Amino acid sequence: MDAQFKKGVLELVVLSQLINEDRYGYELTENISKELAVTAGTLYLILKRLKDNDYVETYLKESPSGPARKYYHITSKGIEYQSKQKQEWQTFVERTMKLL
Repeated sequence: MDAQFKKGVLELVVLSQLINEDRYGYELTENISKELAVTAGTLYLILKRLKDNDYVETYLKESPSGPARKYYHITSKGIEYQSKQKQEWQTFVERTMKLL
């Protein structure tokens, strides 16, 4: 898949993965990579930007198999942003499909 296509939607994908459940970074990478090839480095840069913008917050949770994991939780500001971005994405896809 074209990298430019992914670049425009990965932030929305990450936020959407957090809507129903808090997740840790590796788990997000694994889930997203099932559909879109994404590196952990790219994902962590997106998570940092989302945290810097107060769209997500983090907390540590003990792991039964190793060190504590950093979990990401979407904030109310993040939920509003995700909803807006999702609507914009859907409009973009619909209009693009009309042109194809």
